[in-house]
Amino acid sequence: MGEVNAQRAAPLLHASDTNGDGSAWFQTWTARVRDTVRTHIESFVRARCQEELQANGFEFASRVLLDFLSGGKSVRPTFLYLGWLCGAEESEAALRAAASIELLHGFALLQDDVMDESGERRGRPTAHVRLARWHEDQGLSGSPTRFGESAAVLLGDLCLVWAERMLRESGVEAAALGRVWPHYDAMRAELAVGQLADLVNDVAGLPPLEKVLDIAQRKSGNYTVRRPLELGATMAGCSEPVVGVLGEYGVLIGEAFQLRDDLLGIFGEPSVTGKPANADLRERKATTVVALAERLAEPRGRARLHELWRRDTFDDSAVQTARALIVDSGAPQLAEQMIAERVECSHRLLADSILHPTSIAALQQMALLCTRRSH
Repeated sequence: MGEVNAQRAAPLLHASDTNGDGSAWFQTWTARVRDTVRTHIESFVRARCQEELQANGFEFASRVLLDFLSGGKSVRPTFLYLGWLCGAEESEAALRAAASIELLHGFALLQDDVMDESGERRGRPTAHVRLARWHEDQGLSGSPTRFGESAAVLLGDLCLVWAERMLRESGVEAAALGRVWPHYDAMRAELAVGQLADLVNDVAGLPPLEKVLDIAQRKSGNYTVRRPLELGATMAGCSEPVVGVLGEYGVLIGEAFQLRDDLLGIFGEPSVTGKPANADLRERKATTVVALAERLAEPRGRARLHELWRRDTFDDSAVQTARALIVDSGAPQLAEQMIAERVECSHRLLADSILHPTSIAALQQMALLCTRRSH
């Protein structure tokens, strides 16, 4: 497909159908994409679970995985499909391909929960916790905790395998998929390396903001926004200028997405985040907000933060003290400013691009959806 096709939007997008704020058409469209993605995921995963887990006697593991993969906002599939629509017409096969990246996300979340020793995900017990309880209820030998973590990692491996299979069997023509695989492999490697960098990023040393942002971009921002957009656009045969614009937009909104996520990790309500209050503080994660606080704090506050982060234990009192120090530093306000600056920059980038106006409008709405979220 040439540059003309790269500027064409699918007929599903109707930016003129608004309710005055320009978002009604987008809300309708994203709801339809989300519902379709969920239908494709449920159908595919249910079949795979029946064939590969239930047939081998792992009924409970199958239930855990099906529950874990249900719900979700389908942000990554939506970005991938938007990339596709920058160069091709509406396609059910492309939507199935887009849905497959939700399985890659499932893989990342399952392993992330184990690495973070998280007890809750989306307001429910994490997979490794449920699997540990099952082990204990069955009266099996060995450590229930160890079993749960190991089993969850293996379920994550299945998601990784199934994600590629679902993409391969999506119905997208072979030539289009051929263009995707190098980018797909690079994205998966980047995600794993980003996770590894996060593991060795010693919070006790309160690493600098630049390092934290780089790790967050590789671990989360890129595979949430930039890479899905590039995958979809490459699959559709978009021109290099179009893929380039989408990549630049993806870097900006990926960073803004991570900044918002880090704010929610400290200040988000459990009822909307699905995680315990102050989850990131309790785990002493070296997030962007913590790095900002370390940079902005007065010498006395900075020294106190360092002292807290080096403690052997981190009780409720330490959590509240750290939270107060972060607030006093002005880090939350600067993080909000950084989010707004990146969103504004992305708007200017899109306005000056060769993308179709409807694609631009959709990407602008996605930027707001990702950065103004309350959960």
